[in-house]
Amino acid sequence: MLSDSQKIGVALTSLGVFFMFLGVISFFDGGLLAIGNILFVTGIPVTIGIQRTIGFFSQKSKIRGSICFLVGISLVFCRWTIIGMLIELFGIVNLYGDFFPMAFAFLRQLPIIGSILRHPGVEKILSFTSNSPMLPV
Repeated sequence: MLSDSQKIGVALTSLGVFFMFLGVISFFDGGLLAIGNILFVTGIPVTIGIQRTIGFFSQKSKIRGSICFLVGISLVFCRWTIIGMLIELFGIVNLYGDFFPMAFAFLRQLPIIGSILRHPGVEKILSFTSNSPMLPV
C-alpha cells in the first residue's frame, strides 16, 4: 500500500508525463515541456525518497543517462525544446531501459494491448527488450 506522500509523488510524476506529452503534441511547446519536467523531477523523489533517488541517478552504470537527462532538461528550459527532448529521451532510455522488459511483460497480460503485443510481427520487433537467455526447460 502506498503512503499519502507516495500517492502525491505518483500524481506529480503522472502529471509531469502528461504535460510532457501535451508539450510534444503541441509542437514542442517550451512552457508545457518545462512544467512537465518540473513535475516529473519533483515527483520521483517524493515517490521513492530523496536518498533512493540520489542513489538511482548516481549509479555508475546510469551516469551517462543521468547526465543526458539533466542536460536535456536544461536545454528545454533554455527553449531549445526539440534538441533538449531528444537528449532527454536518450537519457530516459538509458536510465529506465532495464524496466522495459518488465513493462512489456505486464502489458502482454492486458486484454486488448496484450493481443496486439503478442502478434508475431510486433513480438519480433519487441524481442530486443528481453536480454535474458532462453532457459532449457
